[in-house]
Amino acid sequence: MARPITMIDLFAGCGGMTSGFAAAKGFRPVMAVEWNLHAAATYAANFGEAHMRWGDIAEIPDRDIPRADVIIGGPPCQGFSNLGSRNVEDPRNKLWKEYLRFVRRAKPKVFVIENVDRFQKSAEFALLLAEAQPGGLLEGYELSDALLPAVDYGVPQRRKRAIVIGSRIGRIEAPEPTHGPGRRLRWSTVHDAIADLPRVPGTTSLPASKTEFFGRPVPGVFKEADLHLGRTPTERSLLRYDCVPPGGGRFDLPDHLLPDCWRNKKTGTTDVMGRMRWDHPSLTIRTEFYKPEKGQYLHPQWNPEDPADRVNRPITHREAARLQSFPETFVWCGSKTEIARQIGNAVPPGLAEAIARHLKPRLREAG
Repeated sequence: MARPITMIDLFAGCGGMTSGFAAAKGFRPVMAVEWNLHAAATYAANFGEAHMRWGDIAEIPDRDIPRADVIIGGPPCQGFSNLGSRNVEDPRNKLWKEYLRFVRRAKPKVFVIENVDRFQKSAEFALLLAEAQPGGLLEGYELSDALLPAVDYGVPQRRKRAIVIGSRIGRIEAPEPTHGPGRRLRWSTVHDAIADLPRVPGTTSLPASKTEFFGRPVPGVFKEADLHLGRTPTERSLLRYDCVPPGGGRFDLPDHLLPDCWRNKKTGTTDVMGRMRWDHPSLTIRTEFYKPEKGQYLHPQWNPEDPADRVNRPITHREAARLQSFPETFVWCGSKTEIARQIGNAVPPGLAEAIARHLKPRLREAG
């Protein structure tokens, strides 16, 4: 059998990228780093606790960094995000330098950095490219970058991620799209992902369960079915939901149901209070997908001729995880809010798997 391709996952979150690389077969994680306890516990529950380092990446000494064939990960990107301040001085955006420290010590053949789409236009990205020049921290690596829509790689979601591939075994471009118009496979849809799930969630609470990770008790471990959680919306919220057809949003609400903030804002924020469409991919699944006022998160079932054949609720955690392409066997740790944050912050495993499959033959050739 071929030797496993060793990998390190930095800023690992709950393990979305590792999940994709694991699905591609042949990759073995030797270290992962994550500062959030509940996300680290979710990672550990799925991939093992022994190689997960829960804590501040800056506190891991150089001597503890193992050699690895691949490093993957996404330094926190809130400063670059459309939803953030885009402040170049945001200390979270300096954490990419820790990523480079790991590259210097682990000496991978290939590394992959993922980030929000704005990363490619940021000052930090320009500095990253400069480090690949002679005398820089990444000297010897050839860098390529691309903006990858997850939907083009089989994920039922129109999420876009900036990907940087650094290689010292020859330049490696991003993988070619596999799904979409004019390609061999069609886009995956919301229907593909969640149509088999119950329309009415059976509970609003996670089971009472705790497990110890890293010497700390955390809620969990929860299976996928445990995440099919409903909410208890107000009567006014239900009236609002009922007015929104598939693909619609806040502009479909009658004036008497509009809050003042929307009544006085005639443009922008077009996807809030939006309803998904069965035959389309979803829009980006963010960390507060359970709040319809935050985006297009209403369940897609809405029969215009039969009000009884409508599902007037936001998607559940289970449905959000499916739309992020997490496998049904994936398990979770944390509160409802913590798990939602893990789901929304994750790299879609389906996108990560496409990257891993693209890299694997080059890594095998390099030995």
